[in-house]
Amino acid sequence: MTKVSCSINEQYVNPLFEVFDGGDFILSSFRDVEKPLTEMRLFTESDDDNVIGDLKRRLKEALEIVGLGETQMSVETVPDEDWKFAYRRHFKTELVSPRILVQPEWEEIAVIKFDPGMAFGTGKHETTKACLQYIDECAKEGGTFLDMGCGSGILSIAAAMLGYKDVSAFDVDQEAVDATIENSEKNNVEVTCFKYALGSKVKRALPMADLVAANILGPLLIRFADEICAAVSKRIIISGILTELYPEVLAAFNARGLKEVSRKTIGEWTTGLLER
Repeated sequence: MTKVSCSINEQYVNPLFEVFDGGDFILSSFRDVEKPLTEMRLFTESDDDNVIGDLKRRLKEALEIVGLGETQMSVETVPDEDWKFAYRRHFKTELVSPRILVQPEWEEIAVIKFDPGMAFGTGKHETTKACLQYIDECAKEGGTFLDMGCGSGILSIAAAMLGYKDVSAFDVDQEAVDATIENSEKNNVEVTCFKYALGSKVKRALPMADLVAANILGPLLIRFADEICAAVSKRIIISGILTELYPEVLAAFNARGLKEVSRKTIGEWTTGLLER
């Protein structure tokens, strides 16, 4: 793949698009916010000197029409890709006003509508945010999902929207269970939610899941590690852990056959992804 490019002032970008006779070539622009000029880019799959020379000639003619004189051009070989869609790397989903979200059609975005009510979990807390990131990262593997301490249900809903199957959740608080059920219905996803407390005298067989999210406090993760690990088929996200306590929590899960894949530290909280 060959790229021919030049840098121009932003005021000339739109006029250049209007006058450029591209033929089989595609003209695109890229602006680095830290640089004063906009880079105009043309891609061709050919490395033939005649083809590249014709491309430079057409670009030079267009530059002259919009009032630009001698402009330095560069030619370079770039990694092979579908260059007609290269612009997509620079066009991302953006909230452009309080009520308008512009989403490129090729981006798969899970938009969650919910009311947390009295339950924990708005997506803004560091631990919830880290869990959501891991759920998204692991989504390509799919599988079943279990949310321990579901709160508002945001993790379960995100998992269901991202394609996980047989999504289950539980919480010790009935208000959290109610919130999860209500919010899952609002988002048209199916989440099986029930009231349960880890360590309860009345034991309930928890469903085993390929990915478990346990966003509860660090001391509780250690205390109930046996019961938690028994529900883990492949991977678990451990969260709700102050960073200074994380090594102790990790050691408890290591002792039960789960090894760390990675960790995320946001603020004073650390979240880990572990696997068997």
